Amino acid sequence: MKKVLLGMTVASMLLFANGYTQADRILDMQKMAQAMQDIQSGFFYNNADIVKVGVKDLKETIVKVRPTDEEVNNKDIYEKWLNNNLRMTNKIQKKIKKKAEDIEERFTDGDAVQALQAYSKISGQCMKCHVNLRKW
Repeated sequence: MKKVLLGMTVASMLLFANGYTQADRILDMQKMAQAMQDIQSGFFYNNADIVKVGVKDLKETIVKVRPTDEEVNNKDIYEKWLNNNLRMTNKIQKKIKKKAEDIEERFTDGDAVQALQAYSKISGQCMKCHVNLRKW
């Protein structure tokens, strides 16, 4: 048991030792886009299993998103502040995770309308990040 825990700890340290790059962020964004598409497909096919898989993928991926090492190590204080608004990022992550849980719960309970509203609010949070932090 100790060896397994030690192995997992070492593996996670190596994973985070490489840092978070723009390529990592792009990959995470693609995973989240796919998760949102899966959720939407689950709505259209009235399939709770597809929705659950999409929600699971979204919740697992959203927690990985953070400023890149380049943004964190930027020496210009103003640029660093613009690119590295961790409070806003953390707030958006929490809201997306909560709304994803709402989607799963409400869709499973048969309330597709409320699940769709939660989906729409997640899309709004995504756009909020892209407009405010990523300057789209």
